[in-house]
Amino acid sequence: MDNYSIADNFSLLSKLMDIHGEDSFKAKSFATAAFTIEKLPLQLKDTPAEEIGRIKGIGSSTSKAIQEMLLTGRLSLLETFVAKTPPGILEMLKIKGLGPRKIAAIWKELEVENLGELLYACNENRLMLLKGFGQKTQDSVQQSIEFYFSNRERFLYAEVASLAQDLEKRLQQALAPAPVSLTGHIRRTEIIIDEIALVAGAAASTIQQHLEAIPAFKLLEATTESQLWQHEQLVKIRIYPCQPNDFARTLFVTTADPDFLEHLDAGGNAATFLEGSKTETDIFEKAGLDYIEPCMRNGGLSIDLARRKQLPQLIKPEDIKGIIHSHSQWSDGLHSLEAMALAAKAQGLEYLVISDHSRSAFYANGLSIERVQEQHAQIDELNKKLAPFRIFKSIEADILNDGSLDYPDEVLATFDLVIASVHSNLKMTEEKAMARLLKAISNPYTTILGHMTGRLLLSRNGYPVNHQQIIDACVAHGVVIELNAHPRRLDIDWQWLPYALEKHALISIDPDAHSIDGFADTCYGTLAARKGGLTKERNLSSFSREGLEAFLEARKNR
Repeated sequence: MDNYSIADNFSLLSKLMDIHGEDSFKAKSFATAAFTIEKLPLQLKDTPAEEIGRIKGIGSSTSKAIQEMLLTGRLSLLETFVAKTPPGILEMLKIKGLGPRKIAAIWKELEVENLGELLYACNENRLMLLKGFGQKTQDSVQQSIEFYFSNRERFLYAEVASLAQDLEKRLQQALAPAPVSLTGHIRRTEIIIDEIALVAGAAASTIQQHLEAIPAFKLLEATTESQLWQHEQLVKIRIYPCQPNDFARTLFVTTADPDFLEHLDAGGNAATFLEGSKTETDIFEKAGLDYIEPCMRNGGLSIDLARRKQLPQLIKPEDIKGIIHSHSQWSDGLHSLEAMALAAKAQGLEYLVISDHSRSAFYANGLSIERVQEQHAQIDELNKKLAPFRIFKSIEADILNDGSLDYPDEVLATFDLVIASVHSNLKMTEEKAMARLLKAISNPYTTILGHMTGRLLLSRNGYPVNHQQIIDACVAHGVVIELNAHPRRLDIDWQWLPYALEKHALISIDPDAHSIDGFADTCYGTLAARKGGLTKERNLSSFSREGLEAFLEARKNR
């Protein structure tokens, strides 16, 4: 083991001891040893053991640790600390601007254990609530994490959609009049994108010539069927060249997932549907099907619906009439309640459901009972000023460990609607999670079940739940199921929407906005909802102001 490896071990040990709140003197001694060893002119492995202890900056305990590493290649004390540290905390040490003490505060006070959760906490302005953190620090941390994440292999749809659309336009202009279209995952608006795919009705050599002229692109692989490129942002781009008269067939085949194509070919006639078709509409007509939107070309359900002429009229972003689930400066939002309401009104929306965090969410400046009353008084004043636009009084009430909500009934009764969500103790068995959620759903004051599984895409798996049982319980108790539209959540997963709609559940596409810019996330929720066949009639945030008022009144009087 060389000096650099020994120094790295001591440096990491010092940081982990600080994170865990160990004796600061011991932690500093290991940090000092690391600094000293890095500067030594001779290798410790070539230094007599008795001489090592005499080196300035190396004490008896560090000397023994050095001997252990030289003999075994291991440092048992470091292994002990690594074993009791979540892997995500170790990864945080790679982020510029995050020292051990800041990481300790993030871990212990925010209960954040990985970079995905930390980035989400930045989006919710949580870091600014910690001592020693301000707007500049939070912005710096957020930028550092986003840069670190840019080296991943997989991306959220929201992270690459703009790049994909720009590339499509660029190739359409460069290759005109040849047809060009997005295809694959990105055209189906999958929530996770492995690569951006396009079909181009042009020769492979022509496509290659155009892309090689762009410094941002590097060719990784070329086959008879496709070219695989890598963008400078490390996103992979796959392009399918084809003859112009074969464009519709190639686009159709590369857009659908394998299960969809398998269901289409159940009778063995798919080749005849594809042969000679000039458009995708032609293909569906030959198959005796109504046109199926690209977003629904997963599996065989949409084919069955198209065959029976029962495809739904899918919800569109413009069908959203109000913002449900938003946070203001009263808890961990970036903007004032008035500013958020004025922005929503300026965007042509009819209402804003303000649902700041409840009192148990101390890390998010959750509202005490007294502050709830103060906020309600402000809402009353703003509603007089902004009418007919309306701010609805809501709260995102924490579902506590025993499944109860975060306020007594007399306080819950003062809200127009209550969003019940789990935010703490997320490491649960399915049995524990189900007991907790089912009790919250049965609470007569629960209006909406927020982000059902607590997942953060590409960062944190949700706690395990029985989706069917949760959906059934929500229907039985008249509880709306949130489709949290934040692109890192999109929870409930769209794949459960067909079952929910079959059971006549009501869904609510909610942005969970912590700023005015967050209102725009309803678009990502809508794209996900379309994949599951949601219509505007089954979406609460598509209700008009009067419609939402009538719904809430009927619910209270049931």
